[in-house]
Amino acid sequence: MKPEVTAFFDDATNTISYVVRDPNGTSCAIIDSVLDFDYSSGRTDTKSADEIIAFVKDKGYTVEWLLETHVHADHLSAAPYIQEAVGGKIGIGDRIKIVQDTFGKVFNEGTEFQRDGSQFDQLFVEGDSVHIGQMRVDVLHTPGHTPACLTYVIGDAAFVGDTLFMPDFGTARCDFPGGSSETLFESVQKILTLPDETRIFVGHDYKAPGRDEYAWETTVGEQKAANIHVGAGKSKDEFVTMRDTRDATLAMPKLIIPSLQVNMRAGQMPPADEQGDVFLKVPVNKL
Repeated sequence: MKPEVTAFFDDATNTISYVVRDPNGTSCAIIDSVLDFDYSSGRTDTKSADEIIAFVKDKGYTVEWLLETHVHADHLSAAPYIQEAVGGKIGIGDRIKIVQDTFGKVFNEGTEFQRDGSQFDQLFVEGDSVHIGQMRVDVLHTPGHTPACLTYVIGDAAFVGDTLFMPDFGTARCDFPGGSSETLFESVQKILTLPDETRIFVGHDYKAPGRDEYAWETTVGEQKAANIHVGAGKSKDEFVTMRDTRDATLAMPKLIIPSLQVNMRAGQMPPADEQGDVFLKVPVNKL
């Protein structure tokens, strides 16, 4: 089955969100939505999410799932806001519990912060499957960037989050807590066992040097042949050396502090205080 895929590119975070529709009906899923956030003012905006909501309503689609490929460190999820507008269940990988435990400590969340994934409607493990209408979604556990990363295989399409980028840009960083370049290499190999014609939809694009346009769709065959980090038969040792060396030079994403606090709560803000005000914490020398 060939799902109909509509992409929404967010300029501020270089994130691509997707609406994935069953070609034989009106059922759809929304993958990796974005809540706009201006860090300098602490203000949120729903322009990006509203664009997706308007598209879904205009098409008459039924949203069955709001899928997260992982706990994003570079943008806030709009899943609860979209859920309130058009429905759908919010799903993420079962290893979210590891991420919640790790960052619950980093942000000193205390015992009131539940670390069991209960903020989400569904937790997925390797081999799980659900449906979007009559279209099956198969779940692959593809950690390395984070412990909870998933790839959703929907018909002839695979939504890989940050695990793989376009072939000319390579792969995701692995230096966040719980990340591992060795594990990422194995996860990429799992994805590359899919049929060569499988369409791959990436979670971000930054326009590799020499490329004028943003891009987000490639194939397994193209990745195997041309990915600058893992393609053309590159070995695990070569990849690990390259990835670890490169990661040591990278700065933290500019939205990592608000993103983690919100996304580990399934896109919800931390609880408000007695006056109804919401605050995000800035841990000093923790990341």
